[in-house]
Order: sequence, then structure tokens, then C-alpha cells
Amino acid sequence: MGERSLIGWTEATWNPVTGCSKVSAGCANCYAEAMARRLAAMGMARYRDGFAVRCHEEVLGEPLRWRRPRRVFVNSMSDLFHEEVPAEFIRRIFEVMARCGRHQFQVLTKRSGRLAELAGGLPWPPNVWMGVTVERADCLWRIDDLRRVPAAVRFLSCEPLLGPLEGLDLTGIGWVIVGGESGPRARPVQEEWIDGIHAACQRAGVPFFFKQWSGRDIRKRGPYLHGRRWEEYPADPREAESGTLWEA
Repeated sequence: MGERSLIGWTEATWNPVTGCSKVSAGCANCYAEAMARRLAAMGMARYRDGFAVRCHEEVLGEPLRWRRPRRVFVNSMSDLFHEEVPAEFIRRIFEVMARCGRHQFQVLTKRSGRLAELAGGLPWPPNVWMGVTVERADCLWRIDDLRRVPAAVRFLSCEPLLGPLEGLDLTGIGWVIVGGESGPRARPVQEEWIDGIHAACQRAGVPFFFKQWSGRDIRKRGPYLHGRRWEEYPADPREAESGTLWEA
């Protein structure tokens, strides 16, 4: 899907891989799995196998055809570093991103071990940002794997945030996104958990993006934390001076 996205921190999605499997607590109420079932029921060919991992050669060239620069979330419907995705296919995806310097690609994974293992054989142009999901404290180890990756911007997605991240070390991290869980079975997020991460970002000088609360509070409270929106982004390595922040 080279489509406009409703995800607050990006503008479009690109899914050369679809399907996934659960690896940690954040996966329990996976929005992508539910969406894949709906798309399969609608007869969409790419989802005829439901949420099984599938690589889609036919969409590899999509970003090359997009003329307007945009922020692109890579694999909103999968995990690019899933063990069933061939390393060669991952490399081809990175080569496409390297050819599309006008776009900014945001790649996110829970499989940080495989990311660190393959990183040395992948191109890392400045328009490719790499992130890991850290939904609670027992996933903090993923940050150590991320630090081994030579991405221009390394970021954390703390969503769905399921607990406090005590001892959060942001050394080498350039951006943090925080958000609660959506959907009918959403687990509640606590304001003090968010505040703890925000305070760590302020101490480290790391841009902080607050996406949403959880469950019914998403509509009730909106994307506001302490009376304002927090939509900071890191400086664009392609053009901005080091350490500069800009807001959408």
C-alpha cells in the first residue's frame, strides 16, 4: 500500500512485505492482523493468505514513482526483519530506499536481533531512519541492538506503551514516539509512564512525539499531553544542522 496514512508521525505507508507473528506483549492486539483479516474478506489478492508472511515483488518500485517528497512508514502491515523475510529481499528494499533520496523512510521492527545481524550488509543512506518498538521495560534490550545500526536517525516507538520504562537510556537515540493502544481491547496507558519517558527525552535533548492516549481516551483527550501537542521531529540529516528540531 503506497497510501496516505492516518498514523500521526508519518505521511504514507509502503508494504513490500505483509503478515507477521507475535513476539512480545505489544503484539497481543495487533491492528495489522485485524486489518489483514478485513482485507482478505474484501477479496484483496495480497491478503488472500491472511496474515501469513508474504513478500510482494510487484510493489518494490512504488516509491520510485512518487514525485512528491514524503515521510514513509515501511511495513505498517508486517515486520521487515521477520525471520521469514529473506535477507536478499530486505537488501533490495533498502536499495530502493537508497535510490529515493527525496523521501524519508521510517523502518520499525521488534526483531532487533536480526536487524543488528543484517545491518552490516545493508546500505544506510541519510533518508532511512531505523527504529525499534519498546512497549515495556522487558523490551529495553532492543535499544542496545539498535545502537549497533549505522542509521542516520535511530528512534524508539514506545507504542502501545504498556508500562513504565525505568532506566531508559537514550544514548545514541535521535527520536522517541509514545502512544497508547487503540481498539476495543485496548490496554490502558498511565500518564506517569508517558511523563517518565518525556522527562528522559528532555534530559537527553531527544525529540519527543506524543501520538495518542489509549482506548476511549483517544477521542476524549485527543493527541494532547499537559494541554499541548508534542510533535517534535529530529533534524533531517539531509539538510538540517545537527541538533536542530522542527515541528510538523
